Amino acid sequence: MTSRARCFLIFSFCAGLAAGCAKKPSVVRIAVAAPLTGEMGTEGRGLARAVDLAVEEANASGRFPYRIEMAPFDDRADPAEAVKVADIIAADPSIVGVIGHRTSGCAIAAAPVYAKAGIPMISPSATAPEVTGRQLSSAWTGARVVFRVVPTDDMQGAYAASFVYQKLGLRRMSLVDDGTVYGQGLSQEFSKTYKNLGGTIVSDDAVVVGRKDYAALMAHLAAVKPEGLFFGGLYPEAGRIVSQMRKAHFKTVFFSGDGAQTPSIFAVAGDAADGAYFTSLGVPFEQLPGAPAFMDAYRKRWNGADENIKPKDHFAYAAAQILFEALAASGPSDRAHLLESLRRVRHDGLLGSTSFDEKGDTADKTIAMTRARYKDRSFEIIGLSTKAD
Repeated sequence: MTSRARCFLIFSFCAGLAAGCAKKPSVVRIAVAAPLTGEMGTEGRGLARAVDLAVEEANASGRFPYRIEMAPFDDRADPAEAVKVADIIAADPSIVGVIGHRTSGCAIAAAPVYAKAGIPMISPSATAPEVTGRQLSSAWTGARVVFRVVPTDDMQGAYAASFVYQKLGLRRMSLVDDGTVYGQGLSQEFSKTYKNLGGTIVSDDAVVVGRKDYAALMAHLAAVKPEGLFFGGLYPEAGRIVSQMRKAHFKTVFFSGDGAQTPSIFAVAGDAADGAYFTSLGVPFEQLPGAPAFMDAYRKRWNGADENIKPKDHFAYAAAQILFEALAASGPSDRAHLLESLRRVRHDGLLGSTSFDEKGDTADKTIAMTRARYKDRSFEIIGLSTKAD
């Protein structure tokens, strides 16, 4: 063998070795993008704890030839801040996927950044149809990177309206929303189905996120005298509205969606939330076969005063496990292959069998109706739908 040939073989071996090493990083990071501070911080920190638990279990399993780390990012439930967070995440080559965002507004704002970078995002809680639906639009640029493990607001709002009209027999409803993509969209879906069934919307108001005084809204409700009020928005505003309704001695039945269905609402509304109705997403947590094991592991790892399990935590845990399954199939070095793996995934885990459609939506369309119980800060399941009504 000539010296030139020998050098070529050595060079080729070293180049191949270097390429192989480049494909085997020592650390792979998973971002969690959620509100970690502010009024919604208690919910976002729960998501981060659930993902952290999934990461610890993945590392302990020995399944991966690298260490997985969780990287938390605080979007403060603010779409503008979510874009800043997404820019930071996209610029970090060690981050291969995102669990988040917590709210629909943040998910919608951040998604184009991830699409440009080819980073998959799996939301455990963003329910506005636009979160995934706009990926099929001709105006969408970049890869289809957005997935979610929860049903959408068109199903949630429709089921709530059917329950109100058909199960409870209420014919006159008021609507209030918080002006966000989520709140407006959920209220509109409720209104559409409710009116199609024959119900009457006697008022339709909007409030500002963060408002504390609802005297004007109370005066309007007193004038129109609805049988029930449906609120589209998150738990801080929902809690303040129902509290002030009860202080004003309104017996109006209060309804809201999954954004308000959390034990945190009792900290805002106290016993005023007792008896209020809230929709919940997916198969009820208590009915999941894997729930006891998840609860046991979570509580062993997280047992502080403000570290109780929140309603979306198990979705975040499942989303992380789904991402890990795609990683195991594709490897972390090629984001395009990771995305393809996610589109094909059929994960059997805490949520049962999870797969995604063309938009990135879960095949599970289950919605539950719950009723708040102040005495034990819980939500009793009183209705269930496995498809859009």
